[in-house]
Amino acid sequence: MRSLRGRLWLVMLIILGTLLGGCGTGDQKAKIQLGEVTRSVFYAPQYVALEKGFFKENGLDVELRTTSGGDKTMTALLSGSIDVALVGAETSIYVYQQGADDPVLSFAGLTQTDGTFLVSRKDVGSFSWDSLKGEVFLGQRKGGMPQMAGEFTLKKHGIDPHKDLQLIQNVDFANITAAFISGTGNYVQLFEPQASILEKEGKGHVVASFGTESGQLPYTVYMSKKSYMNSHKDQIQKFTNALSKAQIWVRDHSPEEIAKTISPFFKDTDQAILASSIKRYKEQGTYAETPVISEKAWNNLLDVMDSAGELKQRVPVTKLVDPVFADQAAGGHK
Repeated sequence: MRSLRGRLWLVMLIILGTLLGGCGTGDQKAKIQLGEVTRSVFYAPQYVALEKGFFKENGLDVELRTTSGGDKTMTALLSGSIDVALVGAETSIYVYQQGADDPVLSFAGLTQTDGTFLVSRKDVGSFSWDSLKGEVFLGQRKGGMPQMAGEFTLKKHGIDPHKDLQLIQNVDFANITAAFISGTGNYVQLFEPQASILEKEGKGHVVASFGTESGQLPYTVYMSKKSYMNSHKDQIQKFTNALSKAQIWVRDHSPEEIAKTISPFFKDTDQAILASSIKRYKEQGTYAETPVISEKAWNNLLDVMDSAGELKQRVPVTKLVDPVFADQAAGGHK
């Protein structure tokens, strides 16, 4: 009798364990490997989404890693070592121009202007774009969005960057600030917080914004391979919903509050510098308030690339942007 009772208890324990195990499986979150082209305050809404748990609220376990450069980021995406890439929209056009069988599609926008500023070594007082002529200009990598947006702005002001400037483009992105500090160039094109740090240290002066001058662009976007998006539609939608919530949070909160929230991602940067950088970006409308990528902004991107000689043919927005996820997310957060 005791033996039978013992066996019954054992069976009940096994059943209970199975039921509890099943509940645990239901709570598991879908994993997304996310690669960012660089770690930057320029991407503040992304870090808000991670820090505030917006991805987790949507049932996602997003693992972020910095893939350091557009080429490396796209290689990681195409090889499948990451699922989603945060990178410049121009990279999807480069892949398309090479005739990829599995095209890379953008599904959500994060930043909508260039994020660089023109920094002068000296305090020039009242700045005029004409004053750049003949100067040594430390620019960004050829073919990248910062350089293309910079050249687009210079041409708009009647400056041929390859004839009117002593243009330097052979310094790696990570070393541009150090090169300027060491004496290379009289002007430099920098992202935040590097621009604010140089100002605080008295080593440079922000005189103009390339973001303001070059207009709205799908500057940094989330993209994935078409095959992945087709087989993971639910995860992509949840990802975009979380991003949309973060974008609204950034819109509605002060630079100081945003800086405090994202500070774990910038442990070596002073919070006051983070706040001043965010303030600059907010004032010029750099952070997109919805994930929607507009046709107007896309066409401006094509103009910028064409001006830089990097566009083989104009690619309509319908070819490389899937609007469904962003439209649904933005509609749900009006």
